[in-house]
Amino acid sequence: MSENKTKPTQEDVHDFIQNSDPKKIQDSLFLVDLMERLTGEKACMWGPSIIGFGQYHYTYASGREGDMPLIGFSPRKAKFSLYVHHYDSAEQLKLIEKLGKLQVSKGCIYINELDDINLDILEELIKMSIAETKKKYSN
Repeated sequence: MSENKTKPTQEDVHDFIQNSDPKKIQDSLFLVDLMERLTGEKACMWGPSIIGFGQYHYTYASGREGDMPLIGFSPRKAKFSLYVHHYDSAEQLKLIEKLGKLQVSKGCIYINELDDINLDILEELIKMSIAETKKKYSN
């Protein structure tokens, strides 16, 4: 089985942010503060481009297992990728509908900038994601 390429690194989070898209620096610094506060964990680079907070261990039915950040984001060129897991509960889906201008895939929310979304709703969604992920993956 192949090894997971997304792992914590020793790269400096603030250096990564300062060298990312200049239009995304302020939003990135805000997200670091928000996610550190909500997780109680310091930001850490996961792979070359994901800023993660905390971690959990997963094991799939196939036997594949690994570690991933509890929540995280990446200030990608086109859009921010917010790694905020959602488990399709009615409550989470309602929050996503109220969040603002975005695109969604399983476990990831894509936004252009923080001004496009409701930050209070984002905070609620992050709290829910943390609780649900801890519940689902606690052993």
